Amino acid sequence: MSKNAALSYRFMEESDEGGQSGWSLGQAQRILYDFLLDIVNYWPPEDVLIEFRNLFIHHAESTNQQAIPALQVILLANHEDDFRSTIKRCCYILVNNWEMARRYGAIQDLVDLFSDPMLQRNTHSPTLRRLRTWILGFVASPDFEGMRLFAARLSEERTTNPPGIWASRYTSYLLVPQYINEGNPIEQRQAAKTLSRRLKDQFKLNLALYTAHSQSGLPHRPTTQNPTTLGDSVLRLIKAIVAKRGEYTYHHLARLFLEQTKDVSYASFKAVLPKYVLFTVSGNPMAQRIQNYLTPRITALYPESNRDQLDPSLLLRTCNRLIDYLMTEDRQSPSPLFSLVLSQGNALTLAIVLLKVVLISRGSQIYVEVCIADLIRYYQQFPTSECQWVIHFLEVFRVAFAIYTENVEYNLVRVQSRLDPSENPALDPLDDLNSFRIFTRKLDNPRMDRRSD
Repeated sequence: MSKNAALSYRFMEESDEGGQSGWSLGQAQRILYDFLLDIVNYWPPEDVLIEFRNLFIHHAESTNQQAIPALQVILLANHEDDFRSTIKRCCYILVNNWEMARRYGAIQDLVDLFSDPMLQRNTHSPTLRRLRTWILGFVASPDFEGMRLFAARLSEERTTNPPGIWASRYTSYLLVPQYINEGNPIEQRQAAKTLSRRLKDQFKLNLALYTAHSQSGLPHRPTTQNPTTLGDSVLRLIKAIVAKRGEYTYHHLARLFLEQTKDVSYASFKAVLPKYVLFTVSGNPMAQRIQNYLTPRITALYPESNRDQLDPSLLLRTCNRLIDYLMTEDRQSPSPLFSLVLSQGNALTLAIVLLKVVLISRGSQIYVEVCIADLIRYYQQFPTSECQWVIHFLEVFRVAFAIYTENVEYNLVRVQSRLDPSENPALDPLDDLNSFRIFTRKLDNPRMDRRSD
């Protein structure tokens, strides 16, 4: 089917219905959206890019006789916010469709269009001057930076070169604010969610493959590269996370805690919450400092509900506030507790505490990931050399969450021991990690509380 034939039906439907002077802003936007939806499904990406450049960058011509008049309606309305939401949705209509078709190079080419020197040229046309000014404003906005990040990560997937910027390793988290923001176009939200999920799945798969292959005694292959920056120490980290502490795993402890607090008052729940999240790290000297910081703040939460029975809404809100105290209280900079814990080398302690919060409040996982994105954006302003302790935490965090909140189960099996279990029947795996091997298996029906232990 030719380009013009594919669009002819829509031209027939929309022509002579009042002309451009009769279009509302919404009608003008819909003409552009429908036009791009049509061509992205029928045209080669290179032709779509030419059309987009002619329409938005050069503003000179279009194969759709209504596209430029529709854009004029939006420009003459003289509301930059409306224009920005329009250009953003137009971009993500193309991005989302190309991402699903795995035409990743076209997405990067779309981003590159906004570097066209034409945007810097002077013009005597007030309308064209407004268009170029607004386009440049869009390029300088967080919205465009999000699209640039999206394209860069997809381009990286096609190469074997490591990313040049440390934060790009954590794109799966940086995309979360995009797909939970209901103010973003549905196309942008879908594209961000799809890529974020794929990146997490790829990390999870690579971690499981690396773990299995590293213990097989076979030479490393390109398909089993370590997906973390932790080196071989990631194996000991996995063992430490998976190892049972006493009688219960983290999943079992979470279920037990929820069962014991399901009928208590909100005040009673707040009183025991710090003890629960710190139970398995209580031997760490930092645990007492964390408890001293958290307890008065948690106690003061929502005092009007103290006599009420705990319900899912209160649980979610309380866990989200707890996450604020642990990570970022203003959604812009690290909390005092976050800085204190990590500066003392307690990345695993913090990751486990956050994990335990999520295991009792599943809805809080998205909130944790949004806070991770906030912290990454904050630390991006500093040289990589000054961010090593934060990067270490991010690596520990995503290993812990890949183990406990995804559909791959990790288990420890004793293969040999340097210690004699008969002398200590209650031997803790953490005392003798080298005698254990990690075994993984994929679960067909994953649930965050899947283990019965």
